[in-house]
Amino acid sequence: MTVGIGIIGCGMIAGFHSKAIADAEGARLVGCVDRRMDLATAFAEKNNIKAYETLDAMLADPEIDAVSICTPSGVHMDPAVAAAEAGKHVFVEKPLEITTERCDKIIAACEKSDVRLAVTFQSRFHESSQLVKKAIEEGRFGTITMGDAYVKWFRTQEYYDSGAWRGTWALDGGGALMNQAIHSVDLLVWLMGDVQEINAMTATATHERIEVEDVAVATLRFANGALGVIEATTTAFPGSLKRIEISGSKGTAIIEEEDIKMWQFAVETEKDEEIRRTMIGKTETGGGAADPSAIGHHGHTLLFEEFVAAINEKRAPMIDGHEGRRSVQVIEAIYESAKGAQIIALQ
Repeated sequence: MTVGIGIIGCGMIAGFHSKAIADAEGARLVGCVDRRMDLATAFAEKNNIKAYETLDAMLADPEIDAVSICTPSGVHMDPAVAAAEAGKHVFVEKPLEITTERCDKIIAACEKSDVRLAVTFQSRFHESSQLVKKAIEEGRFGTITMGDAYVKWFRTQEYYDSGAWRGTWALDGGGALMNQAIHSVDLLVWLMGDVQEINAMTATATHERIEVEDVAVATLRFANGALGVIEATTTAFPGSLKRIEISGSKGTAIIEEEDIKMWQFAVETEKDEEIRRTMIGKTETGGGAADPSAIGHHGHTLLFEEFVAAINEKRAPMIDGHEGRRSVQVIEAIYESAKGAQIIALQ
């Protein structure tokens, strides 16, 4: 069936969701709602959809089968739980929420109401990510020894000043890690597996009037025995594409946004040279490195199509609530480690 979707929150990211829904097979954008009626009305007029005066009105509409939550990070839980309790499927822009406790409440509400829950980590759908994941599963890296994520981006002071919620613990949930680097944290954990221990430091180095970090460094010990590093900042002018490096005794792969910059294995296959040749130049945008709006919506389109398929097939989406929670748990532990200057063991 075609899934009717309502967008909750009409800020910048909602525009990417509306474009993705328009392109996604089996999805239809029905309406929107925002605490500011003027924003909802303008968004509705632009997309030729309904503007609801309240969330309750949206959830009462039988044309709405699912909601897409595009509110600030720290206010994902309440609309997600309300939607689940109304029997609507839930699609949430990253992060799922800003603490694992709040994530768990969303997950529990969706499971209780038997509705699907999906989280937007579109980097997993990039061809480069899929190729590295497959190589890991095939054992091509030998003993994996290191897994690293680098997000050296740049945000102006004006970026933080542009919204009262930006750079706050209550609504942003954190800084360079929770807002910007979480895609890379998710991708790293998806590729490497669970994290056992974290030791971290954070700082607010250059930005003013923010409560959260704009620089963070963490060392990790993974359950598979490998070690790793997460580096994240919004102070690195002019901003570089995010980078993932996987290293092992028999191979190394480096992803830069959607490109594969290095692909070398001790035992070559007939497809390796083709991968090296064709997986360069895949990144067509700035990747959000300096401009948060300089991203494409094609990854979101794939996520919405997978979400629709999960609804129709009555199964969990590929990136469900439990998967979406993993990166929040890691970042939460990084903050705890940095605050207490101690090594944190993850359960």
